[in-house]
Amino acid sequence: MMRKTSVILLSAATGAALTLFVTQPRAVLMGSSARAATSDTYRQLNLFGDVFERVRSDYVEKPDDSKLVESAISGMLSGLDPHSSYMDAKSFRDMQVQTRGEFGGLGIEVTMEDGLIKVVSPIDDTPASKAGIMANDIITTLDDEAVQGLTLNQAVEKMRGPVNTKIKLKIIRKGQDNPIDVTLVRDNIRVRSVRARVEADDIAYIRITTFNEQTTEGLKKEVANLQGQIGDKLKGYIIDLRNNPGGLLEEAVTVSDSFLERGEIVSTRGRNAEETQRRAAHPGDLTKGKPVIVLINGGSASASEIVAGALQDHKRATLVGTRSFGKGSVQTIIPLGSGNGALRLTTARYYTPSGKSIQAKGIVPDIEVLQDVPEELKARTDTKGEASLRGHLKNDGDEKTGSQSYVPPDAKDDKALKMADDLLHGIKSTSNATPAPAAPSGDKATGDKAAADKPANKSAN
Repeated sequence: MMRKTSVILLSAATGAALTLFVTQPRAVLMGSSARAATSDTYRQLNLFGDVFERVRSDYVEKPDDSKLVESAISGMLSGLDPHSSYMDAKSFRDMQVQTRGEFGGLGIEVTMEDGLIKVVSPIDDTPASKAGIMANDIITTLDDEAVQGLTLNQAVEKMRGPVNTKIKLKIIRKGQDNPIDVTLVRDNIRVRSVRARVEADDIAYIRITTFNEQTTEGLKKEVANLQGQIGDKLKGYIIDLRNNPGGLLEEAVTVSDSFLERGEIVSTRGRNAEETQRRAAHPGDLTKGKPVIVLINGGSASASEIVAGALQDHKRATLVGTRSFGKGSVQTIIPLGSGNGALRLTTARYYTPSGKSIQAKGIVPDIEVLQDVPEELKARTDTKGEASLRGHLKNDGDEKTGSQSYVPPDAKDDKALKMADDLLHGIKSTSNATPAPAAPSGDKATGDKAAADKPANKSAN
């Protein structure tokens, strides 16, 4: 049996979201029948060895042996399903940075525009904000090297680095005749995954953008701040999980637990019955029983779906929006030793507290709200969903292929947010609001309650 050490849910390069375990290598004990059953497999491995040697000796140019092996491993894993893959050492390190939610860097969120790096916003109390870096600044060079021609990831990698090391930036700012040279000292940067504001004077609005190691603490901090600001007139909470591709399972569990007093949160079931694991809530509701509305859409995946499913099944929250992504499988991260990267292997499915698998179906909101999408964006605002991915794990009954994922940039145009406001103010109730389409009959619970990330073109650094 695998010894799970942590569980992670991440977004994949394809736009799908992943549920990941991290595990240590395990010993495999095989009886005589098992050895007989695998003898054919090892004969096929001899075939692989023959092909490998033929490529090494006869290919028109001398190939890189390590790249041949990596490509073979990648092909084997990617042929299983959309979420199994091989991560080289750099990809593995990047994944670890993403899930930790902290790194050595400058504290600016950036995007790529016309081949140059544009500052979206500096993060408060970081080297960038202290040095006066401003939104819409254009970064043209990093340590005297032009950023033109670099990808966004390459530029971000150059800006990150060990704490207390220096980097020089050349910046073009609107209204300034000459470029600005700034030297910054890298510091420990924490990715802010929870943002909050007071909505309509008496509603606590909390947006969770990802589930990293900072999320639960960020949620607690924002809840306390909002309770202090709003006081006794607090009507309830809006938890916005739209376009949240996932993150750490442990954080999804603790975020769910923050709103629950008891009961199962999520369970996972692998190929072997003894691998079934269940996670339960503990007494203590962070919101003191106040009403909760959860906003979801076609971009809500993985860890987001675990939170939404748990709160919906326990009738602790009303879900508003459109059907979620539908990613209900678990991947195990298997480190391959120093410098060798890691395997990401699908090992289980996850289930909501009612025993329902959302794989390739998604979570259906209690109230469906479709946004008014600008004409020029209509072709790009629907997320295809898990069911549209080639080789995805099948589910019983009707599979569903994605839903609307557009969120208006201006809150006054956000119909789902307006619905949530109305529900909390009693202007509308769940009985007179439009319910979401009924789930297909194949979505019924299994009865035994068996076991239960689209990257944006911007980055923090």
